Amino acid sequence: MQWLNNIVGELIEKHPTGEIIVSSGVSPSGAYHLGTLREVLTAEVVMYTLKKRGREARHIHVVDDLDVFRKVPVNIPDSYKQYLGMPLCDIPAPDGSDSSYAEYFLKDLLSSAEELHLETEIFRAHEKYRAGFFTEAIEKALQQKDTIMKIQEDVSGHKVGENWSPIQVVEDGYLKNRKFVSIDPQTKTVIYLDNDGNERSAPYNKGEVKLNWRIDWPARWWLLDVMAEPFGRDHATKGGSYDTGVEIVKQVYGAEPPVPVPYHFINRTGETKKMSKSSGDTVTASELLRVLPAEVVWYFTVRYAPSKQLFFDESETLIKVVDDFGALLAKPDKTDDDKQLIDICLHGVEQPTISRVPFSHLVASYQASLKDIDLTLDVIRRTEYAPVVDEDADIIRTELRFIDEWLSSWASDDVRFELSSKVDAVDYSDVEKQYLNSLADKIASAPEEADGAWFHLAIYEHKDSSGMQPKELFTTLYRVLIGKDSGPRAGWFLGILPREWLIKRLRLEA
Repeated sequence: MQWLNNIVGELIEKHPTGEIIVSSGVSPSGAYHLGTLREVLTAEVVMYTLKKRGREARHIHVVDDLDVFRKVPVNIPDSYKQYLGMPLCDIPAPDGSDSSYAEYFLKDLLSSAEELHLETEIFRAHEKYRAGFFTEAIEKALQQKDTIMKIQEDVSGHKVGENWSPIQVVEDGYLKNRKFVSIDPQTKTVIYLDNDGNERSAPYNKGEVKLNWRIDWPARWWLLDVMAEPFGRDHATKGGSYDTGVEIVKQVYGAEPPVPVPYHFINRTGETKKMSKSSGDTVTASELLRVLPAEVVWYFTVRYAPSKQLFFDESETLIKVVDDFGALLAKPDKTDDDKQLIDICLHGVEQPTISRVPFSHLVASYQASLKDIDLTLDVIRRTEYAPVVDEDADIIRTELRFIDEWLSSWASDDVRFELSSKVDAVDYSDVEKQYLNSLADKIASAPEEADGAWFHLAIYEHKDSSGMQPKELFTTLYRVLIGKDSGPRAGWFLGILPREWLIKRLRLEA
């Protein structure tokens, strides 16, 4: 956890006394997903670690709901094109409720906050703008418009153009980029030119004037006294919005910029593009927490430095992450980094949800037990994990509830199986029947303590006598047991099945 300790150490050194403010911010233009969750959890873990060091700290999450609606996500009705250009906070919710479009998507984060044990304070941008919170920041920006324009050109290396303006105005319900003319601090209004070149006015203390993003961000740092903030690596490029923000907050607002915590994106495994709200190719926070315990979500998100790109999929990656976390919990000689990571992942958790039994083993045992939790525990007691099953029984029961959800919603067909309710002898050749019957005889004389390795060898013993290819031995077994050509490790699988039932099934009697 060196990356985290370095950030916290730098913050404490820069701010030896007083409260430390950490901020994050997301535009609710679509679902809060695993990628955006990385920003929220990174800010949260910095705050948490500061508190562990005895410092007062807060995490303020800014909901950029006064942002313009730029693109209709794939899972939103096409009729929403009529709202393009409007502030997100003023668009109706897709579910037909009295809520706004922005609030509809924010609720996914809010509903997940308790499960993730977040202490995040929510800052809705539209409320703050309309309550006058940004009034002084707007005045300073407009009074030093030329300074900001020079900063943007010098730092970014690009001319902004003669019609550039530091503000957007809400005109007839839509956010517009309009040429700024003048400001009247007495009446709190600005004069700007509309699309036809006519002068119009707008009050800037009631949310009808919004600072453009490159100015809004440093203005927020100043207003909230932000001292650290994670943000996507696209904002951290040379001459990008963080670099311009640094100079704006110093020269215009007379404040110091926050410690930057740029983070890399989370892609789906095998994809070159980050998860996108507009494409709909995302895993939402609530979907994730139905399948993964909160501590595993924390583990996946913060175990590596934010600068590392992460990949996620609902099958192999998920299984590996769960097993890696279980191995970390079971590790006998934990390092200080291990202990710190576990403390972060388990904070607010009364009892861990991940047992010492591997995920794939639980998945197969649960399905072989017809998804009966008590039978699953009995099955595991007949495996190499027998020594831990009773000690971890309560944890396993909880973990199986997540596994059940995973099997229902995300597991691939090659992982899902169930014992066939019946078998028909006519579906098997004489050679296959002879092989199955011989295997049944072998298993009938098996020692009580026979394990997966014993059953695996028992299967292979029939390779020469049956005249079947090794692959045929296994596909025939899977067909008779689960009605598929493949399945879990065969030797282990036979070892966990009820012996009497297995013998009858191999003889095509059950």
